[in-house]
Amino acid sequence: MPINKKSKVNNIITWLHLWLGLVSGIIVVIVSITGCLFTFQQEISSITRHDIWYVKPPSDHQLALPLSRLQSKAEKVLGSEAPLTYTTTYASPKRAWEFMSYVPGDPDALTYGGTIKVYKSVFLNPYTGEVTGEINYKNDFFMIIKGIHWSLYLNDAIGQRIVGWATFIFVILLITGIIMWWPKKWNKKHIDSSFKVRWKARFKRLNYDLHNVLGFYTFIIALILGLTGLIWSFQWFNKAVYATATLSSKPLTYPDFSSDTTAVATLSQPVDYAYQQIKLAYPTAKRYSTSTVHGKSAAISFSAYGHEQTYYDANTLYFDQGTGKRLGDVAFKNLNLGQKIIAMNYDIHVGAIGGLGGKIIAFLVSLVCASLPITGFYIWWGKKRKQKKKYKKQLKTWYRYQARKSGVPQISQTLKRGEEPELLER
Repeated sequence: MPINKKSKVNNIITWLHLWLGLVSGIIVVIVSITGCLFTFQQEISSITRHDIWYVKPPSDHQLALPLSRLQSKAEKVLGSEAPLTYTTTYASPKRAWEFMSYVPGDPDALTYGGTIKVYKSVFLNPYTGEVTGEINYKNDFFMIIKGIHWSLYLNDAIGQRIVGWATFIFVILLITGIIMWWPKKWNKKHIDSSFKVRWKARFKRLNYDLHNVLGFYTFIIALILGLTGLIWSFQWFNKAVYATATLSSKPLTYPDFSSDTTAVATLSQPVDYAYQQIKLAYPTAKRYSTSTVHGKSAAISFSAYGHEQTYYDANTLYFDQGTGKRLGDVAFKNLNLGQKIIAMNYDIHVGAIGGLGGKIIAFLVSLVCASLPITGFYIWWGKKRKQKKKYKKQLKTWYRYQARKSGVPQISQTLKRGEEPELLER
């Protein structure tokens, strides 16, 4: 609904859009640019790390070595300071398997990197056990970019709040921006002005169109990117989304299964058994993952994913680590709407849920989001300069009038030098 420019509501919206934009602009630019850079992390890494990620499949249909054996090899390579915490296997015979170690650092460290002690992976050929390579994610370019995007590379307690509130402001800017963009009249002149970029216009007009028109076309996707970012930033927003989706005040809960510590162990290599069971249950999955079990009461969990690069479509089975008894399962299709939205949040945020096309859209929209504070600032700066020039012009006119009225020649001479004269009263 269009709002009259002279209304108080419109003045408030314009004021909010201006000053909130100036306050959050630099943070929005940083977060958007790093989002652009991270979008194709998987695709770029698959090229730059091809020799690490990929292996030559055996020609004789050789089966992969037992997972427990590969884990033992990976643990030796990682070393005692980097205990194995996460294992990822792939259905594709061309992929090396990843064995990751993550150890938290100082929780009070100032930087994001300081809160991480160990974050690295070793990759093994699943058929030979040969090490194809190692990656130290702590110093990895894309992980640093992710850390900047996540919390400006500061400790989460500090940086994530800054990013979170800047994102919250950005969402408000999107809403106020679409209200300000709304055409006053739906005639050809206003429609052309609101929907078309005048590429051949002067820079000032082109900048205005890039801000308004591109802001409109990317509004929905930009809003989704902002809202999915807020789900990570604030627990209250996460809970609000879940409650809205489920129409319930019950909090989001996760299953907690435990192994029977009193039962007699019947499995020598429970991880191998669990791996075979998850593959039988979900034979079309593209990758499988499990976390290292700690303690006798912990259950083995194995997740199967429908795609190599997404996380939302996970189906998880839980097993007793001593007997292999299936303790329970969590299938994506059985989740309620709130659980599905939270599970899909990452893949929506990076565009992976739409495949390569979704990532391209997320990249382009993030690029526009990065430009909006810049083009918006130039619009404000241009208006400020215009107002200053108008004021100076009015001031000079008034001085000339006073010069003629007072008959003081010094005033005219001062005006020629571009200075502001001090009026002399006769």
